Amino acid sequence: MKIVVIGGTGLIGSQVVRLLTAAGHDGVAAAPNTGVDTITGAGLTQVLTGADVVVDVSNSPSFERDAAVEFFRTSTGNLVAAEQAAGVAHHVALSVVGTGELAVESGYFAAKQVQEELIAASGVPYSIVHATQFYEFITGIINAATAGTVVRLAPVDIQPIASADVAAAVAAAAVEPPLNGIGDIAGPQRFRLDELARAVLAERQDPRTVHTDPTALYWGAHLQTDTLTPGAGATLSETRFADWQLAAANPR
Repeated sequence: MKIVVIGGTGLIGSQVVRLLTAAGHDGVAAAPNTGVDTITGAGLTQVLTGADVVVDVSNSPSFERDAAVEFFRTSTGNLVAAEQAAGVAHHVALSVVGTGELAVESGYFAAKQVQEELIAASGVPYSIVHATQFYEFITGIINAATAGTVVRLAPVDIQPIASADVAAAVAAAAVEPPLNGIGDIAGPQRFRLDELARAVLAERQDPRTVHTDPTALYWGAHLQTDTLTPGAGATLSETRFADWQLAAANPR
């Protein structure tokens, strides 16, 4: 199959392209640096010619509400219109566990909700993969919650996942029949967010102090205990956080 990966040169997209190609498919990386721009529409008609499946793992360059909403509305709108014209049979998109709950207060997640709604209403058969936060993003979560030397995080559960496992799940979804719905994926272990941050900083001998604050915001939103964890029936990956840390510290 010809499978076009929008955002195919990024962290997840590049891995998806490699996995699809290794499996014998025609995995095509599509991004502005390959001449495909979903915001302007440049290159979309050409790259989607003959495509069976489109995988969208692109992301907004801004987390600010208006900019993120505009990005996903324009990008997704252009993409599904081009898919309809090309006769694409399956649209696969990567989104985030908890998007519906977080969208109420968080501008970025409100934008992700817009993306999901446009996909569902497009008429193109689809699968939305809801992933928990990546191991690779734990540092970013800590940094975003830092003021001075204090990190304020809520005592809520989180079940993060390795980006390689996300890529594998997205690649698998691309060659399976459309769900016409959402499937959750997550890592094998559940942590408490503030305790995980505390352990990570201690291991790195980072002097910042983690303050447990039930009112702390997460990208502008309040969290419930299970907002960042997958729903029933989620697919769980095998890579444990400690094993990922070891591999990240000792790359081949």
